[in-house]
Amino acid sequence: MRRIGVLIAVAEDDRDVRAGLDSFLAKLAEYGWREGENFQIKYRWGGGSVARIESFARELVGWNPDIILAHSTPPVVALLKETRSIPIVFLTVTDPVGQGLVASLARPGGNVTGFSVFEVSLGAKWLQVLKDIAPEVTRATIIFNPMTAPYYNLYLDAIGSRAAAFNIEPFPVQIHSKEDFPSVISAAARGPGSGLFVLPDSFNVVYRKEIIELAASHRLPAIYYFRYFAMDGGLISYGPDEIDLFLRSAGYVDRVLRGAEPATLPVQQPSKFDLVVNLRTAQALGLVIPQGVLARADEVIE
Repeated sequence: MRRIGVLIAVAEDDRDVRAGLDSFLAKLAEYGWREGENFQIKYRWGGGSVARIESFARELVGWNPDIILAHSTPPVVALLKETRSIPIVFLTVTDPVGQGLVASLARPGGNVTGFSVFEVSLGAKWLQVLKDIAPEVTRATIIFNPMTAPYYNLYLDAIGSRAAAFNIEPFPVQIHSKEDFPSVISAAARGPGSGLFVLPDSFNVVYRKEIIELAASHRLPAIYYFRYFAMDGGLISYGPDEIDLFLRSAGYVDRVLRGAEPATLPVQQPSKFDLVVNLRTAQALGLVIPQGVLARADEVIE
């Protein structure tokens, strides 16, 4: 009976990440791993709190699992403080090399490998999509929590390096608690030409309902990273398909359980990106989505 630990950065009631875990388990079953028959699994949910994540990391390492699946950056950082021997497979991690989590993408070294989500080209694509759907935007507030998104400079650089070409001035704002959202988003909506970037960040994911509702109430065009933001009422999202990352992670977990070393399994980049448009939200904001954007969309919510 093998042991699999799972450390998730977001809240336990997050149905979208739970759907990803269901896909993960289904894929493991295809490889011959069935819960209760040949493996046990223990889940821990951080709820967007670094302190909770660190506490659960210690607990999971103390359980002495054969492998740990880590969702997003804070769990990986916390786990590496506790163990350099238990294999860790991560997903939805931004620039693991730049963060010092692995030695290189090709040969990670150590006990960690997995699936990254960042590409520099994303900055230009977000700007293009936002300008396509809201051409009047000339100033975009960018929100993130530096504790749960320590990689934020990568995204700020990716957006900032191309912003002038789209006549958009980026305005980064740090969020430190959920109480910050109302004032920050209210300030972001002041004046003509305002827009919003919501960076990929487990804290933003946990409080996405509040962010989406505030953006709607202030009639603020906003672009998000993961498809479930648009599914939950956000205007538009463009980013990696996280379900695909869960599915691919199962393959690495299977290989490690069968004897492969994480040090020799290359970190993989995202291969599938989704553009999701919420037409209901666009209509509520008085925006007309161009046919070209609708034609490129992987999903249109009507």
